Amino acid sequence: MPEQPYDPKEAVAPTGVGGAMDLATGEAESLERGPGHGQGPPPTTRARSLWSDAWHDLLRNPVFILSALVILFLVVIAIWPQAIAGSDPLKCDLARAQQGSAPGHPFGFDTQGCDVYTRTVHGARASITVGICATTGAALLGSVLGGLAGFFGGWWDALLSRIADVFFGIPIVLGGLVFLSVVTSGSVWPVVGFIVLLGWPQIARIARGSVVTARQHDYVQAARALGAGNGRMLLRHIAPNAVAPVIVVATIALGTYIALEATLSFLGVGLKPPTVSWGIDISNASTHIRNAPHMLLWPAGALSLTVLAFIMLGDAVRDALDPKLR
Repeated sequence: MPEQPYDPKEAVAPTGVGGAMDLATGEAESLERGPGHGQGPPPTTRARSLWSDAWHDLLRNPVFILSALVILFLVVIAIWPQAIAGSDPLKCDLARAQQGSAPGHPFGFDTQGCDVYTRTVHGARASITVGICATTGAALLGSVLGGLAGFFGGWWDALLSRIADVFFGIPIVLGGLVFLSVVTSGSVWPVVGFIVLLGWPQIARIARGSVVTARQHDYVQAARALGAGNGRMLLRHIAPNAVAPVIVVATIALGTYIALEATLSFLGVGLKPPTVSWGIDISNASTHIRNAPHMLLWPAGALSLTVLAFIMLGDAVRDALDPKLR
């Protein structure tokens, strides 16, 4: 009988070492079959970026959802106030001055007989416009100046820091009284310009610190070693990784700017009639709070709700974008 060739797989392992022999045999078979044999394709899990991860967290945050819905409603009525208040806010009837709630006029009337509900709805346009435009202007100006100062450093950084310190030393309400008292226009644009003038240093300081931190990362040093120019490094590598703190500060500042506009209008140097503003209505109602408290409560409540919604939105964005809070 011919002798059969020896097969190590059929060998009987000694007592006590069978487990080790089976394990070695299994590993040998897997090596013979090659990687991936008998297995499905390797899982492809794509790591989420900072922005996608932050958006995922925001969608699960009830504070963000609630504040975003309130802000969306305010923006809609600011663009199209006729959707829920079809009458003219400047149409008044002195015979109904300071009267309370009536059919078709749920908020009552002010000292001129104007519908408080209609003026409250139309007042959202001025406040939202001032807040968004002032925040956009301050964020753009501050980000550009602060980003350049943090990237290049040297005398440009020192000069910008000293200029920012000068603006930080100006009380914003007192500066508004001085600056806007010489402006005859009662539109939103002088108020927007003043807020941008005194609001950019805060954004610039945040942007400068973020750029200085991002400039020291390894990927920036690698891009510089590969010959990337200053413009490419600043726009492609540094700016996307330094803009998160600016967005957080700007979102919170938007609510502050809306409150600042109402304060300046209350003092008589901000928006002026015939512009419809919550600050103007609060100023007109402040002397009649005992006789007609509804004149003050509704515009003041709308202002407080708007400012609170933007501050809550900023807090939610900060929690989502700050890696230290994860």
